Amino acid sequence: MSDELILTNAKLVLPSEVIQGTITFRNGLIDAIDQGRSQVPSAIDCQGDLVMPGLIELHTDNLERHIEPRPKVDWPHAAAILAHDGELASVGITTVFDALRVGSIPEGKGRYLKYARQVASEIASLRHQRALRINHLLHLRAEVCSETLAEELEEFTPDDGIGIVSLMDHTPGQRQFRDISKLKAYVAKKNDMNDMDFEDHVRNLERLRATYGDAHERATVSAATRLGAVLASHDDTTTAQVDQSAAQGVRFAEFPTTLEAAAACRDNGIAVMMGAPNLIRGGSHSGNIAASDLARADLLDIVSSDYVPSSLLNSALALGDLWDDVPRGIATVTAAPAAAARLKDRGRLAVGFAADVIRVRRIGEAALVCGVWVGGNRTA
Repeated sequence: MSDELILTNAKLVLPSEVIQGTITFRNGLIDAIDQGRSQVPSAIDCQGDLVMPGLIELHTDNLERHIEPRPKVDWPHAAAILAHDGELASVGITTVFDALRVGSIPEGKGRYLKYARQVASEIASLRHQRALRINHLLHLRAEVCSETLAEELEEFTPDDGIGIVSLMDHTPGQRQFRDISKLKAYVAKKNDMNDMDFEDHVRNLERLRATYGDAHERATVSAATRLGAVLASHDDTTTAQVDQSAAQGVRFAEFPTTLEAAAACRDNGIAVMMGAPNLIRGGSHSGNIAASDLARADLLDIVSSDYVPSSLLNSALALGDLWDDVPRGIATVTAAPAAAARLKDRGRLAVGFAADVIRVRRIGEAALVCGVWVGGNRTA
């Protein structure tokens, strides 16, 4: 393959404007950005399509969906990781922080078992074999309401390249599941629970929070420092919770559930991340604040695909329409997550940045990804 690749006749989404022009890759980096059309015969004619930075995903449950495609079905992990990788590449995601839960409940109908250490090692092995199409980094989702969180965190070292550690507290009646009926609808069907089973599950989570919660929070904050990872909060609901997040050193807030919490994040210099499915659907499946309300209030910084990978690009374009500012919308899935995760070499079309770039054609409210390049090499 040639060390140089040229995309021309494209609408280039730059940090503050969209221009009709040409972008050149050389040796894995963006080498030049020019107005107008290239006359080089080998240049790829993008036919007026959008060309933008590759998308950066900070939190996705998609890998878990491939590993457990049905409740209690454990799919072969290498096959699951490769399928997940290919799916993300196909929708324009070029860097992903694979979210792996740490902290388990070994018994009961609401149990969830340990898996993060094994899967992290398997991702590293596939990366070493150059079997992955996109950049895979790691995000440890630390479940406070569990029995084994501290022990599982200790299994990771700085050599594992953990980029993000997030504090998750799923105690019933607060944060994401203030409305316990929403928790019941989510958990009971998935785990084949009757009313008594669900009540036992709620009592057990409350017991775990009372027994381990404070110690698990301290262990998580300590682990983030030890691993050199960015610390994130999850489902902040009140100003007091955001103040605690700020005191713990949180850099970005995943899915704050109220306008009050999002405004407090802004006051504390904490970036606000919301789910793309929330934005596309027009509301939260848990009954919390709509992402579009935060966007209109100028309180939305980052978007995550959460559980629908294809939603990431569509949500960014929708935000560009809402704000009448395409670069700003695209920045929520490129430059802003890069900054939050301390990635300094990607997320913008700029000379010297990684040639992680996608070509996109809008089809009504949908988007067709026509090409994906990672490090200048075409992967989809």
